[in-house]
Amino acid sequence: MPRSKTSSAMSNTPERDLAGVFAALGDTTRLALVTRLLAAGALSATALSDGQAITRQAIVKHLQVLVAARLVVHERHGKEVLYAVDPRRIEEARAFLAAIAEGWDKTLGRLKSLVEAP
Repeated sequence: MPRSKTSSAMSNTPERDLAGVFAALGDTTRLALVTRLLAAGALSATALSDGQAITRQAIVKHLQVLVAARLVVHERHGKEVLYAVDPRRIEEARAFLAAIAEGWDKTLGRLKSLVEAP
């Protein structure tokens, strides 16, 4: 089946790229991992699984999703692999949401002008 022009045009857009970020953050466990990494800095999967109700292996699977979305980077330190949030990716997502908020504010401003016009 041939791809539509819209589908093909969307395949390389920043929106499509960021969709992976928001999809990755759409899981409560992954969102909690990002929050913990932001607060604590680089941590190993073992440290991230300490005190959690899920296994280290499950944590690693969630980290792999975050790495694929480029929200988290990893680096080997001896026998450990440390994971950290990539602040550039968080900034890209923040800027995208800020642009949406700005557009929404402009729309509300136009609506207000229409409603209040004599």
